[in-house]
Amino acid sequence: MRLQDCYSFADFRELARRRLPSPIFNYIDGAADDECTYDRNTRCFEDCDLVPNVLRGVQNIDMSVEILGQKLDMPIYCSPTALQRVFHHEGENAVAAAADKYGTLFGVSSLGTVSLSDVRRRYQGPQCYQFYFHKDRELNKVMLENAKNANVDIMMLTVDTITGGNRERDLKTGFSIPFKLSLNGIFQFAVKPMWAFNYLIHEKFSLPQLDDHVDMSNGPISIGKYFTEMLDPNLNWDDVSRMVEYWDGQFCLKGIMSAEDARKAVEIGCTGIVISNHGGRQLDGSRSPFDQLSEIVDEVGDEIDVIMDSGIQRGTHVLKALSLGAKAVGGGRFYLFALAAAGQDGVERALELMKQEIERDMRLMGVSSLKELTRENVRYR
Repeated sequence: MRLQDCYSFADFRELARRRLPSPIFNYIDGAADDECTYDRNTRCFEDCDLVPNVLRGVQNIDMSVEILGQKLDMPIYCSPTALQRVFHHEGENAVAAAADKYGTLFGVSSLGTVSLSDVRRRYQGPQCYQFYFHKDRELNKVMLENAKNANVDIMMLTVDTITGGNRERDLKTGFSIPFKLSLNGIFQFAVKPMWAFNYLIHEKFSLPQLDDHVDMSNGPISIGKYFTEMLDPNLNWDDVSRMVEYWDGQFCLKGIMSAEDARKAVEIGCTGIVISNHGGRQLDGSRSPFDQLSEIVDEVGDEIDVIMDSGIQRGTHVLKALSLGAKAVGGGRFYLFALAAAGQDGVERALELMKQEIERDMRLMGVSSLKELTRENVRYR
């Protein structure tokens, strides 16, 4: 199977499965507990049908959107995710270059494997910083200052990770940072020698945002354990309000799932929220973001930019979310599998295919601008 054989999310996932060692593939592919929420995140779109209009003259298509003070050339962006150079040696640089090419938003995570400031210097497109709030308040201050100094466009605070989700696939495979190679782990990496070769000959793995502050010399830890032991479970609205005031710019909360919390985000001065359940990787059994979208848009949609992520795999999913009032959508696995499969070329192909799908689906819906989409364009079964 080659990159040019990939035409869908499922194709990219399969190519990544073939090329990645099992622990790494399952880290991307896995979710919490029984993975019911992960499954529902995409399946929920099947409960909602699009209602197209015809004879509308749709030769010229405008799929641009404006969110958080930034104009994007397409309504889906590459959500910030951790550990990208583990998936492919090009890591965040590949994603940033592809997002830059397609005029969409990209971000670096607190658990990113490249320097936030380096990426900001190299790429001029819209960028956000996914912030994890640590128990070490001095570290939080330093990370905020570094993001300010780097002139990052958007601060995106993740608020649904105050403790780690029960990611049983990671427990079974032993996935950790840095890698802990059991006998089975050594075998899994040995059967994918090209990944191992590229990992070993390229820049050494590091977490530049944390390396000077977090001591991992005591041995590898799982991502779930990292969240549980290093992130602050006492994070509250007062803490976030102080962050918003200090940042004094575009500030987005990622992980909002209730209308009540959306209202609080407005009250403390946030300019955006991302309705997200962390791709089903935290609380299994929680609602899907798409299922919650209308309720939250009705509460705050006229006061704050409402964005949605989790479960997006198709252009039609994007149009359904925008019809219900989302200003844009984010995607993680949709580009991570492509990154893992083929680096920058893979991410570019994933974005190009998504762009083609959205453009084709807009024409089939009878709209030439995304602003024309409304709830009149959808029906629930």
